[in-house]
Amino acid sequence: MRYLTSGESHGPQLTTIIEGLPAGMPLTAEDIDFELARRQKGYGRGRRMQIETDTANIQSGVRHGLTLGSPLTISVENKDWKHWTKIMGIPPLEEGLEEEVKRKVTRPRPGHADLVGGIKYGHRDMRNVLERSSARETTVRVAAGAVAKKLLSLLGIEVAGHVLEIGGVRANPPEYSSLQELKDKTEKSPVRCFDKTVETKMMEAIDNAKKNGDSIGGIVEVIVEGMPSGVGSYVHYDRKLDAKIAGAIMSINAFKGVEFGLGFEMARKPGSQVHDEILWNEEKGYIRNTNRLGGFEGGMTTGMPIVVRGVMKPIPTLYKPLQSVDIETKEPFTASIERSDSCAVPAASVVAESVVAWELASAIVSQFYSDRFSTLKEIIEQEKIYGRSF
Repeated sequence: MRYLTSGESHGPQLTTIIEGLPAGMPLTAEDIDFELARRQKGYGRGRRMQIETDTANIQSGVRHGLTLGSPLTISVENKDWKHWTKIMGIPPLEEGLEEEVKRKVTRPRPGHADLVGGIKYGHRDMRNVLERSSARETTVRVAAGAVAKKLLSLLGIEVAGHVLEIGGVRANPPEYSSLQELKDKTEKSPVRCFDKTVETKMMEAIDNAKKNGDSIGGIVEVIVEGMPSGVGSYVHYDRKLDAKIAGAIMSINAFKGVEFGLGFEMARKPGSQVHDEILWNEEKGYIRNTNRLGGFEGGMTTGMPIVVRGVMKPIPTLYKPLQSVDIETKEPFTASIERSDSCAVPAASVVAESVVAWELASAIVSQFYSDRFSTLKEIIEQEKIYGRSF
């Protein structure tokens, strides 16, 4: 299973094409719209979230609410496009009208892809870089993730994401009776945080950053329950599922670190406090009393909850911009400002859910027979039983 995305931040639309979905899986645009709406929420978002109301347009691969097994095409319209038709137009410019194209960017912003992308592709207008490297592209990554989450949920696998830290304000580890409780509580939080005692402090940190023309980052966590054991493989580096998930997290705009389970804390502990002992229970089969490794051993799922965290740096677009150099004159300037958020960590937790869900769904589809969804569901149910009783 694979997907591609296309489109620019201020172009007419964003598109994803998904190939490899099983046939006969229930899917509606509403399944995708729900996740798109979640991505647009969160304290600290900028003005664009007031302009756009993202909705999915399924253009192929579904008939009467069921997937066909053929490529699935989803597009999301950029409603702000009407203000950018001249600047981002497709046809060639008429001779003598080049100067009428405003907003040419010649001052690359530190922390963005602007300068390096311009060097790589030979663009003298950095807009050619920033339009595609923008986090707006995560809209259709969330759309693809919504499809993956639908597949997983129908197989009894649930995915939840939440915010652990924003701008140095850290939440206590969440304690919950079910993953649904975690979802319900974080969905009601403006910063998507389970810990109500720090919610206000996180919002204050975002307000202070905005007041100072600055931005702040944070840490998000994704938890997955219901995965059968043995998904992934130890036989080769590119088949290790935790490695694929780590790569997916790192591919999200502004993410700079990833860890599973105890993560970097493992460097400070002896092995006896890191590894998860294997026990036998007559009713449940193989069990672990701890989940320090975050649901993985040898690049494969253990059947325990998957716990993965990602570190998001502060967004580099600042309203008190950093020093830069004009690529035309080589003179120093402060970097140009594009519309941006002061903090996108709550929204990033939704994107993190999506990319993790995609890697898990893709691994399942690759490892088990998946032409027909009904057959895949039967196989996964049997795998869960086999993994407990082996």
